[in-house]
Amino acid sequence: MKRLRAATGPVQGIVAVPGSKSIANRALVAAALAHGDSRLTNLPDGDDTAAMVRCLADLGVRIEAAHNGFVLVGGSGGHLDPRTSRLDARLAGTTSRFVTALAALADRPVTIDGDPPLRTRPMGELHEVLGRLGAHIAYGGAPGRLPVTVTGPLRRGGTVRLRGDVSSQFVTALMLVGPLLDGGVHIELTSPLVSLPYVRLTAAVMAEFGVADVEVAADRVVVAPGRYVGATFAVEPDASSASYPWAIAAGCGGSLTVAGLQRDSGQGDIAVVELLAAMGCTVTFDERSTTVARAPEHPLLGIDVDMAATSDLVPTIAALATMASTPTTIRGVGFIRAKESDRLGDLVGELAKTGADVHETTDGLRVDPLPDGAGGLHGAALNTHHDHRLAMAFAVLGACVDGISIDDPSVVAKSWPGFWTTYESLLAGA
Repeated sequence: MKRLRAATGPVQGIVAVPGSKSIANRALVAAALAHGDSRLTNLPDGDDTAAMVRCLADLGVRIEAAHNGFVLVGGSGGHLDPRTSRLDARLAGTTSRFVTALAALADRPVTIDGDPPLRTRPMGELHEVLGRLGAHIAYGGAPGRLPVTVTGPLRRGGTVRLRGDVSSQFVTALMLVGPLLDGGVHIELTSPLVSLPYVRLTAAVMAEFGVADVEVAADRVVVAPGRYVGATFAVEPDASSASYPWAIAAGCGGSLTVAGLQRDSGQGDIAVVELLAAMGCTVTFDERSTTVARAPEHPLLGIDVDMAATSDLVPTIAALATMASTPTTIRGVGFIRAKESDRLGDLVGELAKTGADVHETTDGLRVDPLPDGAGGLHGAALNTHHDHRLAMAFAVLGACVDGISIDDPSVVAKSWPGFWTTYESLLAGA
């Protein structure tokens, strides 16, 4: 159990956040399938990225890691020669889904597995689509769950139908292998696409590696046949991670700057600055950074927002909302119950322990202000439910409310191993 330090006043500072794991994992796959070598810089050191690097190496991709996030990837040209028959994605949902599609390109069976919590997460939609394209799918346990054995080689593309309201990672996995299939791949979406910015991000990364003929629309995603080419690629700082220090400034008052992120970032979660502005903060951009500030005398406001496209930000905004002076309603995110945790039920249950007036709804949650505002909240021991985003969102609350503690603080290693060091330095300077 880790007891969190609360700020004694407004916070101030400049924060360096790790590279985006969403961008990094897409770039690693494109580089692995490319013709020629690629040089990636600012690769994050979190567990999810490490799992991707390890799985790609086990698929026969040459990867040479140097210091400070520099990685050299030897492109396979799409011809994967696995060194082992089993890939371990650990707790990385993104990695498990991407490498499942990659395994279908290999010419012998490959089993994808992970730690017990990952085995509970839904994968069936992706497996079914790969099967319809010609891969053979066999389960080692429950259907639609890991472990799964994929037998290729998958060479034929075509048109497939896929629900868009389950996980954008399924769409991205198919997009990434699509250029290597005969005829490419045409994904017809049978329901609205959640997390659309992540699909657009996939298309943007693919273009950086030479595959620019990708159409992303509301009801379809079309990837033409093509070939990836090696590239030099810098991974920009992670907007999802940046949300936590910015939210600390919003909750405690003060001003925090994140270096390397600008208004035109391709990451959907850069929208967090718009949400914080709506909650009463001031947002300032320059050529090299973004700053979020709130004067303590200015009230923190609640918002009413559909967060289907920015669902990873839900814990951050919900934690802030418990301190707001007006109600907050978050909608459109029922699907996050199947993330690393039940990010609705678990989040609401833990925030309620602090005295917050918070309620789960069918597709989101509602937070009503307390009569005494943030002063009505109290310390509590909170459970992270093995979810890095819950842990860091609770840190936002702990920075502003004395007496918050969390179990399993090491879970942040999934995306930001150095988070607690950064947290302590911010609070020490408050």
